[in-house]
Amino acid sequence: MQLVELQDNLAEIHRRGLGLAAISYDIPAILKSFSDRRKLGYPLLSDPGSKIIRAYGLLNETIPPGPFFGIPYPGTYILDHDGKVVAKYFEDDYTQRFTASDILIRQFGAAAGAAHSTVASKHLKIATSAGTAVVHTGQRIALTVDISAPPGVHVYAPGVTGYIAIDLSVADSPSYAVHPAVYPPSNTMRLAAIDETVPVFVGDFRVLREITISKSAVPGELTVEGQLRSQACDEKQCYVPETVPLKWILRVEPLDRQRAPAEIQHK
Repeated sequence: MQLVELQDNLAEIHRRGLGLAAISYDIPAILKSFSDRRKLGYPLLSDPGSKIIRAYGLLNETIPPGPFFGIPYPGTYILDHDGKVVAKYFEDDYTQRFTASDILIRQFGAAAGAAHSTVASKHLKIATSAGTAVVHTGQRIALTVDISAPPGVHVYAPGVTGYIAIDLSVADSPSYAVHPAVYPPSNTMRLAAIDETVPVFVGDFRVLREITISKSAVPGELTVEGQLRSQACDEKQCYVPETVPLKWILRVEPLDRQRAPAEIQHK
């Protein structure tokens, strides 16, 4: 499903001035069959014998001899205009994938356009979104919380001591694995009254949490619950700490297990 999800995000990839190509150990006939069936609009590069895959050290040697031997570790390279690698996203488990939407959000700050919801809060504006609303087993999905603090208001960043730092948590579930929260770089604020310098967030900022859909996820609606704990402060006072419940509603769909015609399949 990684190739299909790339197609779903192709317009956004191009909008950011990026090109796209994917490489596989499959022969050209298999790639053409899949590309035609799923209407892919970018090139699939055939590497029979996995020569290029081996040359780049990407061959997944944990796969036993058989039809699937020769596949690379699943991943994505991002190159600049000079062909220099500026970022890479890889998983050790060949059944797991960074999604294109996740990479666009993490690497380029793209909007998370699915499962959007606004959340009531006393002192902050909070909106939640997901990289995609339709998910599949093994996919790594970005869950975002976009926060806006009014002028003059701040919240404490992780790493602060003696104060309540903002914290995004996601409930555990057998349907997914939860990855650590990702916070933006913080600002520093001087508290002259107590002669302290502390890390804070001000204005608009985003907190990110990722989940990987597990093999036990059942097709159908998947509700991911979490909460955002924070304490808003201004130059005069700190308000009562607030814990806001969050929710992302996704839909799990089965993997596409249709194979190429028998006469061109891997034996």
